[in-house]
Formats: sequence, C-alpha cells, structure tokens
Amino acid sequence: MAVFFVIVAPGTLRMDIIFLHDIKIDCVIGIWDWERQIKQTVIIDLDMGFDIRRAAASDAIDNTLNYKAVAKRVQQFVGESQFQLVETMAERVAEILLNEFKLPWVRVRINKRGAVRGARDVGVIVERGKRV
Repeated sequence: MAVFFVIVAPGTLRMDIIFLHDIKIDCVIGIWDWERQIKQTVIIDLDMGFDIRRAAASDAIDNTLNYKAVAKRVQQFVGESQFQLVETMAERVAEILLNEFKLPWVRVRINKRGAVRGARDVGVIVERGKRV
C-alpha cells in the first residue's frame, strides 16, 4: 500500500469558497414578547467551502454548488423559523448547509441590524466543518 503526503506551506489555502452575502429574510426572532409578535429582517452572509476545479474545467453547472438552491433553502428555513437567539439560527443554518449540501466547511454570519441602540450591526458568526 502506497502512502502519499501532500505538503502545504503554512498559510496556504486549499479550499475554494462560494459565497452568498446580504440575503435579507423576514422572520420571527428575539426574546422579548413584542419580538415574538412581529417579523424582523435578518441579514445573512454565507461562505461555503467547495472545490470548484471540476466545475471550472467543465464549465458545467452540474459540477458546482447550486447557490440558487442554497439561497432558496436558507430563505425558506429562516423565513419559517421562530428562534429566540440568532446563535441558534446560525447553528441550524450551518447544519443544513453541511448536511444537505454536503459541504466540508461553512461560515454563517447573521446580522440582526439595529438590535442594540447605538450599534448598526449586531449578530453572530459561526464556522463549522473543516477547512481542507
């Protein structure tokens, strides 16, 4: 049995990233009673690890991540959700991306703009999976 090692210089990235940024979705989110009665807008940024070499070589959509399908799935899920915490929402979105789209790594950023007086952007960023 032959064993091969790939030596990568420190700091060298080997993962391509497909991204969807500034997805605006209205949903129920928050811990206060008044927040449970209305829909608020969250802004979601997704960075998804995906090896694009096969798609780049073939120029075929079937060989890449269908980011329209990703966007639709996240919009549907978040739009129907009723989480209290953006932390929970981010964790569930990351799980969907990793499991349903078979991604090795994701970064999910959820911004609940204006949630804190005096701050424009408020939210959480989670990274799940393994960068390869």
